[in-house]
Amino acid sequence: GPAFLSQVTTNGALYPAAALAIVLPLFLPIAVAVVAGDAVAGEAQQGTLRYLLVRPVGRTRLLVAKLVSVVVYVLVAVAAVGGIAYVVGTRLFGTAPLPTLSGGEPLTPREAALRMVVAALFVAVSMLGVAAFALFFSTLTDSPLAATLGALAVLVTSQVLDLLEAAGAVRPYLPTHYWLAFVDLFRNPVLWRDIERGLALQAVYVGVLLLASWAHFQTKDVVS
Repeated sequence: GPAFLSQVTTNGALYPAAALAIVLPLFLPIAVAVVAGDAVAGEAQQGTLRYLLVRPVGRTRLLVAKLVSVVVYVLVAVAAVGGIAYVVGTRLFGTAPLPTLSGGEPLTPREAALRMVVAALFVAVSMLGVAAFALFFSTLTDSPLAATLGALAVLVTSQVLDLLEAAGAVRPYLPTHYWLAFVDLFRNPVLWRDIERGLALQAVYVGVLLLASWAHFQTKDVVS
């Protein structure tokens, strides 16, 4: 990972960044995909979806409720990782001025904590992209496992393409390309280019996939 994370054993304030960098490539996306993939397909598999729609609950309202629950889960999951890591790190190694990647003035513990919060929010937005893929697949199938695996297949493909030189032309458009851009928050001054591009890319993916989910769910033949 980023070189400055090697200082994690001497500065507990770095623990949240290290924890997020560790869980971001695999563990956190799996957790988010499982929950989002189960949002609609889980109800269909259990046979409760048609009973929910029989009540005076519109499909749009139901989908929005599912989306809100997924967003809350993403925020809680990221906050749990970062919060627990901060408590453990600071209790083990304390806090100290945080050296920056660009060699500028070290960040005070307060500045470092603020940038950690921004980094966590950036990771949460990135995970919303994962949730949008899983939710879209969840409207296509009655199997939560299929929806989860579909989202994970997209992410694995994206990560593989991101490593191939031949795929250089499509790298900036891959959903996982900017996931680790939050390390630029720990430069002084902050390099915002990749962070802004990452947020814009996730906004496009989330917007398009949610619109596709809504459009398909409106016409979905619910028989289970």
